[in-house]
Amino acid sequence: MKRVPSCVKAALHTSPDKLIIVIKIGTSSLINETYGTLNLSSLSRICEVVRDLHAKGHYVIIVSSGAVGVGCQRLGLSQRPTKLAQKQALAAIGQVHLMRYYEDILNALGLTCSQVLLTLDNLADRSQYINARNTFTELLAYGTIPVVNENDTVAVQELRFGDNDTLSAQVATLVEADYLFLMTDVDALYTANPKIDPTATPIHVVEDISSLTADTSTTGTQWGTGGMVTKLTAARIATAAGCCLVICTSAKPEGIVEILGGAQQGTRFVPLQRSLKGRKRWLLTVPVRGAIWMDAGAMHAIRDRHKSLFPVGVIKVVGEFSAQDAVSLCDQSGHEFARGLSNFDSKEVLAMKGKHTAELAALLGYHTDGELIHRGNLALLLPGEDHHEEDDHWPKKGLREKLAQRLAKQPADGAAAADGVSGSSQASSEDGTNGSSTPSGRPAAAGQQQQQGAVAAVAEQLQHTQLAAAAAHGELPPLPRPHH
Repeated sequence: MKRVPSCVKAALHTSPDKLIIVIKIGTSSLINETYGTLNLSSLSRICEVVRDLHAKGHYVIIVSSGAVGVGCQRLGLSQRPTKLAQKQALAAIGQVHLMRYYEDILNALGLTCSQVLLTLDNLADRSQYINARNTFTELLAYGTIPVVNENDTVAVQELRFGDNDTLSAQVATLVEADYLFLMTDVDALYTANPKIDPTATPIHVVEDISSLTADTSTTGTQWGTGGMVTKLTAARIATAAGCCLVICTSAKPEGIVEILGGAQQGTRFVPLQRSLKGRKRWLLTVPVRGAIWMDAGAMHAIRDRHKSLFPVGVIKVVGEFSAQDAVSLCDQSGHEFARGLSNFDSKEVLAMKGKHTAELAALLGYHTDGELIHRGNLALLLPGEDHHEEDDHWPKKGLREKLAQRLAKQPADGAAAADGVSGSSQASSEDGTNGSSTPSGRPAAAGQQQQQGAVAAVAEQLQHTQLAAAAAHGELPPLPRPHH
């Protein structure tokens, strides 16, 4: 089990063995691809695992896909539509019912759920980022299970390329999670597609994503929009923030508990030993608008010597972006190794590409030092030689410490006391940075048999809400008895 770095332990008032765990449930794990119905059995088993983790004193957050899929089910649609407006409407329909399923099942297990809807743009704003972290702190302190989803009705990017994998990594970054579990319909990352290559073998541990040779050909189903490529992107973000990411199968949700106990299941991405903190951790959550490719010299200067980016090393500009937008920094092959906030828009960067500083004044018509991205606005996704982040420090009041303080303020009877945390007032002082500046537990529930009966009763009630066609095909099996 991953241990929290000693520098964090010293600041904690709660045991470091109480982990913050984010579980992302993909559409393929919730919706039956053949009939387009919600798999209540699978959802209930996952919720039972959440109950078990919560009973051990861990803090659990669920990132759930499936709103559009459930919307299709409620309207009896046999295929997922392709028009954006239709997807947004279906997400609005499905999210209501999806949350009711979570509420009914978690309530039967003795847990209280809460709903959090986010967009990438919310996290891009520093003050909103701090406010979101404060909200999660309060929700966890109250003992609830936050259920997070992208605000699909307005989040155009998510509905275009389906990136709840990335959203879950950003949530894990936001709450300083120890583990992020991506539950999907495959049991691990393979060296090749196991469906067509009998020699394919699972990859259980990945320490260096940049040197990874694996099959990433799997794409989303007709009901979902994710794939293995988005999971690798999520792994880069999570591991850079110090979070261990695990790809595992939703067919065996109990495997999460086993993996935490040391079992070799799924694919585990090892976090960087020196992870990003403070402002640079926030940079991981800012939506990327484009990419800048560079030669080996510029990459070495940024990754190993911690220098800023200048035009002379730029070899290619991808996409259209404005000044202060986040961009990916890539090597000569297009592999992303860092992210940063650009001081110039894409047209200016393209014009400055490969130029020396002395040439810029005549080119642009004004004097500039040509610093495309200041090192204080750079976040490395991969470690370099003698890796260190000289401008980074652990936040004086991270989510863990704030959570411990929040719990300490609660009355002895467990009722939470409102203490009026103001996120906006802390945005500029909480970790010593200003968002607008540039560069710079709970005991286990008693009566397992009674609880199982409650879950079964909820499942039976929910089954009546399913489509008649689904019931005719037997797609709503009874809940299995929990494994202990």
